[in-house]
Parts: sequence; structure tokens; C-alpha cells
Amino acid sequence: MASTKTCTVTCSDSEPTEFIIPDFVGECRYPMRLNPHCDLVSRASEEWLCSEAHLVEPERTKYTSLRAGYFASSCYPDADAFHLKVCADFLGWSFKLDDWLEIERSDVNDAWGVRDCCLSAYRDPVNFQTKRYSAKMCKSYFGRFKETGGPGCTERFIHAMDLWFISAAKEVDNRAKGHVDDVESYIELRRDLSGCKSCFALIEFVNRIDLPDEVVSHPVIMALEEATNDFVSWSNDIYSYNMEQSHHSTHNLVVVLMIDQGLSLQDAVDYSARLCNISLQRFEENRAIIPSWGEEVDKQVALYIQGLQNWIAGPLQWTFVTNRYFGKDANIVKQDRTVKLIPKRPL
Repeated sequence: MASTKTCTVTCSDSEPTEFIIPDFVGECRYPMRLNPHCDLVSRASEEWLCSEAHLVEPERTKYTSLRAGYFASSCYPDADAFHLKVCADFLGWSFKLDDWLEIERSDVNDAWGVRDCCLSAYRDPVNFQTKRYSAKMCKSYFGRFKETGGPGCTERFIHAMDLWFISAAKEVDNRAKGHVDDVESYIELRRDLSGCKSCFALIEFVNRIDLPDEVVSHPVIMALEEATNDFVSWSNDIYSYNMEQSHHSTHNLVVVLMIDQGLSLQDAVDYSARLCNISLQRFEENRAIIPSWGEEVDKQVALYIQGLQNWIAGPLQWTFVTNRYFGKDANIVKQDRTVKLIPKRPL
């Protein structure tokens, strides 16, 4: 169970000025590893992102400081350089697109337009033509994905991305209407909007495996994926709360709990932490009852489950290396776990 501390309230109107995050890193039972190709691939992927997205300062520094290559290296520590580069490019693109949809745009028609264009790029990365930077980038990284990705893995990635675009459009619409989901609705939406499902397809991609349908559809495998997705999503909601509240974003478990359950900020963070720990328990419980599909398939399943474990530990490691959530104070926050609230931006 993640440790909690009491939030200090210092201002006169009893509004919190800081909150305490759980010690997920210190209590993580899984090793935090880093791909040996990290530095080389990171440099190449950053150049790709800046070139393909036509980034200029200050955006260039903003997105290179996210360290998508390090993120990929933490989550896919055994990938070779070629496969790691595809993952790093995808993650870098995802950050840019996520910000574009969440911060820079509020028109749901824009979100649907991006979906249609990107899905067409996935279906035919060679021949599909577009002027959208977002879809051109899809053509680039997914064209390389298809060089080695198996047919099942490929379809799973595309389907997961379709779910992501649909949920992103819904979130854009929610934000435009000022609607905040209840907890149950939020959790359902978050599982598609986290991006984890497409990242799980990349586990197959980097390991050069293509899981049979009877494995992918098995309740235990699905439960393992859901538990991993929930932990990654909800821990990220805790880490990203400060940044998102400054942008007036309500698509965050902490915010939803505060509104739906009437909790204080610290109580909502602590409740989110308990849900994270329950998801880890679910992961281990289902890992203990994985069935057998025969020696050859079992080897593939073992690689996939190891990949899910890497996706539990990897984002924790990356969170305190990137500037995305805590800026230059990441190391300090990692040590004392105190996050000072930043002012909200003008509407």
C-alpha cells in the first residue's frame, strides 16, 4: 500500500497549496530497467519529431524535454534499436497529439477529422496521401511497424488507436460542454484514452510475436491488461494533476473523485493511490492463474506478461526524468513527494 501523508493547507481560505503523492517508485516490486539503445534512439527520435511535426522554439525544447525515447526505453527495455525507434516515435507523436487535442483545440469535428486521417494512414501507410502533419507522422512510424508486425498485432494496434480517437473526441466534446463524468464513466473512458492498449500491441511488436486469438480473448489475459492499464492511467492522473488543473482540465481521476465524491484534494489523491494498489493486486492474482496453451505459445505469453510488467515499472521511472509533470523539480518531488500547486492559466 502506497504511503500517504497529510496535505498542508496554508492559505487563509482553506484552499490547498500543495499535496503529497504516493511513493509508487520506492514501493514498486518490479525492477526498473533501461534499454541499452536509449541514448542513440532518443537522439534520433527527437530529431524525427521536431522535423516531422515542424517544431520550432519553444515547442522544440518542450517536446524534446519530454524524453519520449527514455520513456520507450523504460517500457521496452529488451527491444532492438529498430523496434525501439518505432516505439519512441509513436510515443513522441502521442504526446504532441494529446496536447493538440486537450489543450490547443476544442472542436470535436477537428478530433474526428484527425481520426479519419490517421486511420487511413494506418490502413495504407505507403499510398495514402495527406497534408496533415499528424497523419504524415503515422505513415512514417507505422510504415516501419508493418515491416515486422504480425497481422494480429497490427490489427490490435489499429483497433486500439481507433478506440483512442473515439474516446479523445468524446473528451473534447465533454470539455466543450463543461461535462464531468462520474467515476464509473470516467474509468471506462480512461481505459481507452490512456493509450495503453496500443502500447500493449507494441509489446508483441518489439518481441516479434503475434499472440493467437484464443490467448488475446482469454479472461485472464484481458484482466492482466486491464489491471496494468488502470495502474498506469491512475498513477499518471496523480502525477499529472498539477499540470492539468492549471489548464482547467477535468479529465483526471483526482478531479473526478473531488467532484463526484466530494473529496478534498489530498483525500482524492490518497483514494486514487488505493485504487492503484488494488490494480497491482489484481495483476498478481491473475498472473498466478495464467493457463497453458502449449510450450510454444506459453513462451510468447511469458514475453507478453513480462512486457506488461515493464509497463507498470517503466512509466514510474520516466515520470521523474521527464519535465512534463514536475518540471525542473522532478528530483525534489521524487524525494519529498510534495507537489506545490501552480496557478491556473487564464481562461
